[in-house]
Amino acid sequence: MIIINKENFQNEVEEYKGLVVIDLYADWCGPCRMLAPVLAELEAENPNVKFCKINVDEEPELARAFNVTSIPMIAFVKDNTFADVSVGYVPKSTLQGKIEENL
Repeated sequence: MIIINKENFQNEVEEYKGLVVIDLYADWCGPCRMLAPVLAELEAENPNVKFCKINVDEEPELARAFNVTSIPMIAFVKDNTFADVSVGYVPKSTLQGKIEENL
């Protein structure tokens, strides 16, 4: 999973053609830690999708850009367009469904 910061956001997300799944998280967040292995499985099962993560404590500007009000928040960005969002811990099947809807 690619770690996103303000220096590489443009290259990794804005200029990417295709679906990017972005995990907006914090190290202290229990549900975020629970979701991490689920996202790792989804990344392995969806090689045509780019998976990234943004630490909202380290990148507050990016967190504001995504209007993060609660974490974990999973943002789905396709061809530099905000396509969908999931907030809180959700089952793997729900996230897989959102991936398929936005491919």
